[in-house]
Amino acid sequence: MRLSSAGRPADPASETIAEEPTGTPTRRTLLQGAALLGLAPGAALAQGGRRPAAGDAAKETKPEPPKPEAAAEAPARTLTAGPGKLRLRDEPAAETAAWRFDGKAAPPVLRIKLGEELRLKVENGTDKPLSLHWHGVRNRNAMDGVGGVTQAPIAPGGDFTYAFTPPDAGTFLMRPLVVGGSSEPSGRGLAGLLIVEEKAPPAVDADVALLMQDWRLESDASLMPFGQTLLAASNGRLGNLVTVNGRPVPDIFEARPGARVRVRIANACNARGTRIRFDGMKVYVAAVDGQPTDTFEPLRATLPFPPGTRYDLLVDLPPEPGAKGAISALIGQGLVLASVVTKGEPISEKRGPIAPIGENKLLPAEIKLQNAVRRDVILTGGAIVPKDGAQNPGKDAPKDISKDAPKDRPQPEPVFTGDPAKVWSVNGASGAPGLAPIFSVKRGQVVVLALRNDTAFPQGLHLHGHVFRLLHPLDDGWEPYWLDTFQLLEGRTARIAFLADNPGRWLISATVLERFDTGLWTCFEVT
Repeated sequence: MRLSSAGRPADPASETIAEEPTGTPTRRTLLQGAALLGLAPGAALAQGGRRPAAGDAAKETKPEPPKPEAAAEAPARTLTAGPGKLRLRDEPAAETAAWRFDGKAAPPVLRIKLGEELRLKVENGTDKPLSLHWHGVRNRNAMDGVGGVTQAPIAPGGDFTYAFTPPDAGTFLMRPLVVGGSSEPSGRGLAGLLIVEEKAPPAVDADVALLMQDWRLESDASLMPFGQTLLAASNGRLGNLVTVNGRPVPDIFEARPGARVRVRIANACNARGTRIRFDGMKVYVAAVDGQPTDTFEPLRATLPFPPGTRYDLLVDLPPEPGAKGAISALIGQGLVLASVVTKGEPISEKRGPIAPIGENKLLPAEIKLQNAVRRDVILTGGAIVPKDGAQNPGKDAPKDISKDAPKDRPQPEPVFTGDPAKVWSVNGASGAPGLAPIFSVKRGQVVVLALRNDTAFPQGLHLHGHVFRLLHPLDDGWEPYWLDTFQLLEGRTARIAFLADNPGRWLISATVLERFDTGLWTCFEVT
């Protein structure tokens, strides 16, 4: 793809991700980055993918004057999910039976301006129920897109129209989320991005979206079977081939020397968490999980990247032609996700230093914790990992080639002997339709949750309908960015605080979809 010029640690479980442009470390942190490397078995990841070019009773009343006609609603865009073939390997006749939107290999990237309504009619051409969750959008509850909770799932052959106006600008995921049935539509390829552009976006030469997915393939390029309980009870459905924007990595693009580029990168994998590293270019983080932050350079040029996470990056490319930069996933010896080469006439326009992209004034400048409603949220369940062994996703999994995996002895398998439909629990209950909320609060109440991971695995968690602050251990402050998704190490507790200002019944859910399908979610209510 060619781009034109137009276009501190808060807790032992956390990890420092940022430093000031001067190189002085700050207390910007995100949880669990180091643990993510242990999640990736990733066979065959040395890929050489090439990018081809009811009313009152009637009463006797005086007739009302006619009302002016309401303005016609804008027509909804249609997005059809259905089966299709993808060529994910170079071998002849190696095609994968995937699901795609509108028959296209590339996942959709929907762009609207802040203040505009999104109207999207989703048609389900697959043989399984479907709904689309707008991951990160502080949405109207009826539009959150959780099949079996906020809406009835879209039946095969049916459709549903999502209509909402996002309150915030930012980068958001579009991800299948049906209670008991999310892993397959995602694992077959259904995902996308919603980009809500600022009314006054930063001046850049290009705005690039990168959506990472992975695929769990057999040797003949067919998809390995879904619904395997041991995978759900352990690390989830980790793939052995990675794509960006629907094509095998790396995604390669060109830009003019000296260009300033905004890169939006999102992790839509079912289960794979990794770290991403930046080589050959200076990168500043401008937004985390869609919400703007003071710009900062990632510590050691790396960022944790669990499923559901999004970053907006601002990059100034070198001024000379032929310079190269890359974004790599720290899988195995490193896997390049995207690379850029400078080409063409250098940009001579003088620019100021990279600055924050703005402030979301709809979010509180301060969260008052003194009168907060406080609740414990305890995660239990999953497989048991032998004490003398490493985590392992099962005997049918690809060989673990990550650099930290033991090579001199076999890795014992995790063991699970419980109910396949109730593998995981939150506060003693496994998530299912009709689940009662674990707490209810009045709108405008501050909530502090102490989330404790009593499982044998790191857990990615997502707060629906809201964004939160990650608190320091003594509630003496919080990390200087808003999040909707984070990773909690096994055996650890983290506290988050948020203003419950969005009415409805909302989920706290696993971002590893196989765990979500087998009960790793709960809900709360804002009235």
